Amino acid sequence: MLEWQWFQPLGRGFLLTLYYFVGTLVMSIPLGLCLAIVQRYLPNWLRLLIRGYVYIFRGTPLLLQIMFVYFGLPTLGIVLQREQAALMTLVLNYTAYFIEIFRGGIQAVPMGQFEALKVLSINGWVGWRKVILPQVWRIVMPSISNEVITLIKDTSLIYVLGLDDLLKVGKTLANQQASLLPYVYVGIIYLIFTGVVSVVLRKIESRMEG
Repeated sequence: MLEWQWFQPLGRGFLLTLYYFVGTLVMSIPLGLCLAIVQRYLPNWLRLLIRGYVYIFRGTPLLLQIMFVYFGLPTLGIVLQREQAALMTLVLNYTAYFIEIFRGGIQAVPMGQFEALKVLSINGWVGWRKVILPQVWRIVMPSISNEVITLIKDTSLIYVLGLDDLLKVGKTLANQQASLLPYVYVGIIYLIFTGVVSVVLRKIESRMEG
């Protein structure tokens, strides 16, 4: 039986989930790509710094990172709003994963192509944009797709800061109604969201392969 009165709060929760999903992708993919490229040209100590950052964010739970950024940083004099802490942590975490994905994609491009660009005196930016990056995108797209789907579910971790995302709204409704039915609605919304994003990603992959 459909409980129409639940749709409004669940819709608000979904919009908040969508905001963190889109916001994280829009910032973390370009950041990951840029850092994966520039670290090839950086001195060793800066490269080690980026590796340390990737190691920390890939090696610790996202939930712990969210709690540290919101509850731990104020002890260092850095105070963030809940919304800022949640978005910043998601972006930092996913940037670390995207750096590694793009680094692997760049390494998969034959070294001869980099050398050919140099021999032909092709401008570095032009060479990357027209020759290297199209190949890198084709290589990394399946891995990027996996991370994007994972991000949909990871946004639910912001509940720890009391933000009214989709899962938190479902939990509140379940407590109010003493029923598990709101969780079923939440699950269906997540499945539809994941399904739509998967279709879009498959179309992008097909276009790249074509």
